[in-house]
Amino acid sequence: MFRARTLLFTSAVMALACVTAGGSDAIPTMWDLSDLYKTPEAWTATYEKTKAATEQLESYRGTLGRSADAMFAALDAISSVNREAARLGVYAESKGDEDLRIPAEQERRQQAESLAALIGEKTSWLNPEIIAIGAPKVESFEAQRKELRDRFDFTLKDILRAAPHTLSPETESVLALSADPLEQAKTVRDELINAELPYPQFVLPNGETVRLDQPAYERYRQAGDRAERKAVFDGFWGAFHHYEGTIGAAMTGHVMGDVFKAKARKFDNSLSAALFQSNMPDSVYKTLIEETHAALPTLHRYLRMRKQRLGITDELAYYDNYPSMFPLSPAPTFSVQESETLTLAALAPLGPDYLALMRKGFAGQWMNVMPHEGKANGAYMNGAAYDVHPYLLLNHSDNYQGLTTIAHEWGHAVHTLLANAAQPFENAQYSTFIAESASIGNEMLLNDYMVEHAKSKAEKLYYLGQGLEAIRTTYFRQVQFAEFELAAHEEVEQGRPLSGARLSEIYCGLLKRFYGDEQGVMKIDPAYCIEWSYVGHFFRDDDFYVWQYATSMAGAAELTDAIVKQGAPARARFLDMLRAGGSAYAYDLYKKAGIDMATPAPYRALAARMNRLMDEVEALEKTPDKAPDKVKGKAK
Repeated sequence: MFRARTLLFTSAVMALACVTAGGSDAIPTMWDLSDLYKTPEAWTATYEKTKAATEQLESYRGTLGRSADAMFAALDAISSVNREAARLGVYAESKGDEDLRIPAEQERRQQAESLAALIGEKTSWLNPEIIAIGAPKVESFEAQRKELRDRFDFTLKDILRAAPHTLSPETESVLALSADPLEQAKTVRDELINAELPYPQFVLPNGETVRLDQPAYERYRQAGDRAERKAVFDGFWGAFHHYEGTIGAAMTGHVMGDVFKAKARKFDNSLSAALFQSNMPDSVYKTLIEETHAALPTLHRYLRMRKQRLGITDELAYYDNYPSMFPLSPAPTFSVQESETLTLAALAPLGPDYLALMRKGFAGQWMNVMPHEGKANGAYMNGAAYDVHPYLLLNHSDNYQGLTTIAHEWGHAVHTLLANAAQPFENAQYSTFIAESASIGNEMLLNDYMVEHAKSKAEKLYYLGQGLEAIRTTYFRQVQFAEFELAAHEEVEQGRPLSGARLSEIYCGLLKRFYGDEQGVMKIDPAYCIEWSYVGHFFRDDDFYVWQYATSMAGAAELTDAIVKQGAPARARFLDMLRAGGSAYAYDLYKKAGIDMATPAPYRALAARMNRLMDEVEALEKTPDKAPDKVKGKAK
């Protein structure tokens, strides 16, 4: 997951000692925020200075049409404020996520969010003014001032494109003022899930008691013992059930905010508003859903394979999704350093320039790696500090998932470094639609590498199973999420009441469809349909985020396959797409790289990859254990 930089002209958004692994091979596992600001006091001083500069932005109102120089001066001033506000936001979010229990740091985060909202308020006049000036005059100004064209051409064209959905300056100001309160639904949900929800205690088979929080859940749901993983599911989701109404109210508030913004801007619905932001053709979303439904027999083939390999004789259950079909004993483990080494080896097809940037990042104190109580869950890369470097939050587990998370998040980090080096600040921020292709492409190359270099048939099967599970979770699961998010918004848009119980009902219906409940593939227990409340992506301020994971995986499958088969030409197209940042629309950048995401081809290619992996599993199982190398290991 990557955290987006505040986009220009829209409402946005204790340095710790280095903890090392020890010895001569020690590597940093705690980020150093002093690269952003030397002290909290320095942050506060910069915050006050930036806030004061923000208050002055309205002085440029009414000046843009005077000359090319006047337009440039206004845009440059706004860009400078956004640039520093983004850096302030990275520090505030990172400090806050180190320990969510510290009120002062959560207040700092609120300050940064309020500053972003203030920038939106103080520049709400900008888009209407540019639209009133009109394209011919804007183009003449760009011809007169090269720096205006080089830095702001794409932004200006995008503003002019949005004319039908841009309101009067006064109305834009009111919408900008709404940004901060509309964010509070997410804040309530995050505070509950990350800091205040009383996660249950869980007794392991060896008698040890652990707190069943998110990292523990993600670890122990993989248990080989079926009764144990059912107990993990029952305990974890039972805790969430107690707060179904509260989290449902928070999501309802979030969805209502999305619907309000879409209606205010004269869109037909929330989905249209979300797609418009990236100039994404409706056909991309439509094709994704249609092709995923058509590919459900492939998912069901995988689930039946899972049932057979796990030796389940009765009904396959939802808690049977996570243990490996091909467990290794002992299970493979990967320290942070080993994960970095394997990632570098696996990504060799991306070339020396790509690997050099990754090595530079690994050597720096850019990551907060290990989990601890109070720390934010999950993993993300925040590349919003254009003048510094990316920061990455991880909660590393020493299993294969931890390894792939490092490969994934560093895909975002290198993408950020490439875009920042090639683009000015105004054009560096890339679309999620592009972002996840880089990170998921890394995961695919890593999985292929692990299969290729497995030392035994059992190990090869293990990694093939992991590759299959990645397609289930990153493609099919994300499309299911996308359909759920759309259904929740449609409930509000059509005037129907929304609640935690209703959200669980919608989610249950989708689980049953995707996992083949009626076809006898998997039996869905309604007790686990509270899972929607756990998905933080549903509460993001960039609506309909999750569907782009699925499109990105389809794009990544085609891109990485081309890189492996074609070498340098395909690699160049891929890296050029990353370097382009946000200098063009994501759909167009994909087409330039050779992929049309509005056609069935990439989605069918991904389904074909999944079937090839299953074919390889079945072929490998028929070969003698002593000759794993006689079976082709690399899944194209």
